[in-house]
This record gives sequence, C-alpha cells and structure tokens, in this order.
Amino acid sequence: MNNSLTPTSLEFVSCPHPEGLHRMAYWRWGDASARRLVVCVHGLTRQGRDFDRLAQALVARSVEPLQVICPDVVGRGRSEWLSDPMGYQIGQYASDMLAMLAQISAQLGSGQTLQSLDWVGTSMGGLIGMVMAGQPGLPLPAPIRRLVLNDVGPAITWSSVERMQQYVGHYGQYGDLKEAAAVMRSISQGFGPVPDEVWLDMSSHMIRPGADGTVTLHYDPAIGQPLRSLTPEAAMAGEAALWTMYDQIKAQTLLIRGADSDLLTAETALSMTQRGPRAALESWAGIGHAPTLTSSHQIDVAANFLLAD
Repeated sequence: MNNSLTPTSLEFVSCPHPEGLHRMAYWRWGDASARRLVVCVHGLTRQGRDFDRLAQALVARSVEPLQVICPDVVGRGRSEWLSDPMGYQIGQYASDMLAMLAQISAQLGSGQTLQSLDWVGTSMGGLIGMVMAGQPGLPLPAPIRRLVLNDVGPAITWSSVERMQQYVGHYGQYGDLKEAAAVMRSISQGFGPVPDEVWLDMSSHMIRPGADGTVTLHYDPAIGQPLRSLTPEAAMAGEAALWTMYDQIKAQTLLIRGADSDLLTAETALSMTQRGPRAALESWAGIGHAPTLTSSHQIDVAANFLLAD
C-alpha cells in the first residue's frame, strides 16, 4: 500500500438531526488556512478515503493554496450512526454538509472568507451536490463554482435502485481484509478495472475490526432501509424535484459517465448537456457505475477541470 496517501487530518463536526446531534467525520488534505476548497463526497456505501488519490493530486497540482475535504457521510466510516434509520436521506446529508462548511469557513480566522468552493460527487455524493448547488437560498460560505457529477443525474433508473436494494446493508463478517476486499470487488464490477494494490488500499478503509479478530464493513446496515422503502412513485417525484434543482445550477459542471452505467442512462446524460448548467460530458468505455477516479487519466480529467482558471 502507498503510505504517502495520508490526509493532513481527521476532524469532526456536530450536526443536528430531529432527535439531537450526531458527529460527522471528514478528512482534510492540504492547508486548513487555504481559501480555495474542494469537497469530495462518496457514494452510498462508500466513505471519504475513496478520494485519497484525487485529493493528493489536487493539492499537489494547485498553484494556489488548496484544501480538499472528504467527509464520511453519517452512518459511514468514522462518522456516527443515526438512531432513526429513516434519517439516512439526502436532506439530512445536505444539512450535515452545511454544518461542515460553516465550521471549515470559521476555521479560516477573523475576516477570512472562502475564495472558491468546488464539489466532486460520486453517485449519492453527486445527488447531494445537486441539492447544494441547485438551491440559491442555501447559506453556503461561497457559491459552488465548479461541480463534478460522477455517474449520476436527476434521473436514476429503477433497475439500478432494485439492484442496490438487494445488497445495501446486507453484509457479514470476513476472515481478513483480503476476503472482505474480494467480496466488495464482486459487487463492484461497475467500477471498472482497478489494480489489485489500489483496490486493497481502498478496501482497507472500508472495514472495521470485530472483537473476535474478524472484520466487517464500515457502515451502518440500516442505511439501506430508506432505499428499500422507496417506491417507483416516490422515485419519480424525487426525480422531478432534482431536475428542478439541476436547472437552477449556476456552477460550471462536468458530468462523468461510465459508458456501461446501469444508473445514469445515455439519454439522461445527453439531457444534462442541453439544460440547466449544460454539463460538459466525459464518457469512459469499459466502466459502469461508478468510476473510482483513481487512474491517472481519470484524475487528470477531474483535476484539469477543477484547477483551471
């Protein structure tokens, strides 16, 4: 494993929910005093360390001081779990991101404000990004300037929802990291080709140890409950609301699509290039849902977009 892939710090923010407060963890790369900020938010069952390679590259390549923040969405990674599983929904996640951004902005010091705010969202993280960028009245410390949507849009195929309903939250115990990594790879074929050493490193952040020496996955199994309660009718209503938000996005937007994606159709991707922010589209062959943003080419595409003047 690459030991140089080490974040600057692990920090926490207290976030309100209907029953009280919970702690959300976030990983910081770069300089906490930097006024340029990129937020990278992961997919449904993932966590913030998925972005280690992209975050390190962004900090290293930026000509100005930059900080990259990669949260563990509540219920995942180092963040706390919610007592009410129905809290695991986009509205709560967006509220948590606002609390995190307020804390990060306050840490800049007296009289300092963010110069720019960019967002990278994979799958669920992209849905959160659309909610954040598509509601002009939100109390963001700066408008979202550039938005990367990684294999997600306002319309999500029902077949992909049914696929996720089958596996999200259903996991057991594994003998060691290698066994857990193999199981995760078997349900992550859409990620495309990822070298074994990179996959093992990514997987090392996806597990937590058990008392008996086994390991299990890092997230609350209950995150799957809202997904399994979703109906086609509710999904259609959510889609309409997301299109409304998408059409209000002012950020320069890059849409990345795995050419074999079962979640983001080619038709939806095309529509996203023709309305709202008129996203620039990158389609990557041999990959489904969702690209990992770990290869040199994938990192170059994202970094070139985010770091351009």
